[in-house]
Amino acid sequence: MTLAIGQPVPDFSATATGDTVVSLAALAGRQVVIYFYPKASTPGCTTEGGDFRDRKAEFDAANTVILGVSRDGLRAQENFKAKQAFNFELISDKDEEVCRLFDVIKLKKLYGKEHLGIERSTFLIDADGKLAREWRGVKVKGHAQEVLEAAQALHAAR
Repeated sequence: MTLAIGQPVPDFSATATGDTVVSLAALAGRQVVIYFYPKASTPGCTTEGGDFRDRKAEFDAANTVILGVSRDGLRAQENFKAKQAFNFELISDKDEEVCRLFDVIKLKKLYGKEHLGIERSTFLIDADGKLAREWRGVKVKGHAQEVLEAAQALHAAR
């Protein structure tokens, strides 16, 4: 199944940091940014998370929740969140359920070897639960600001 812009995003529930279970249905009425990153505590993922963290107040003002997702276990996610002082929850998606829903598991090459991994991607879901924007193959620099501007524009249009 491929998600399409303007279509409802199927509900899901997933274990997250802060001893929480996140579900899309529970976030109804709020915009949601879900960003997928390859691995906790790596340089690019740390920078990306920090960029979202530093803009959280602005996302809040645009009625937007931020969620980070990787295949790391909950302990790794908790450590990553604490060490980087992230002010949003991180989803542990070891079974790749959320990753598959958003189709972010891709064949990647590292040091000449192929493996399946997360393609750095971000999705903006509107307050009605419909996919509003998607960014795939994300480059970290400037990305969080671009997502923030899209969230602000979407919120202002309501």
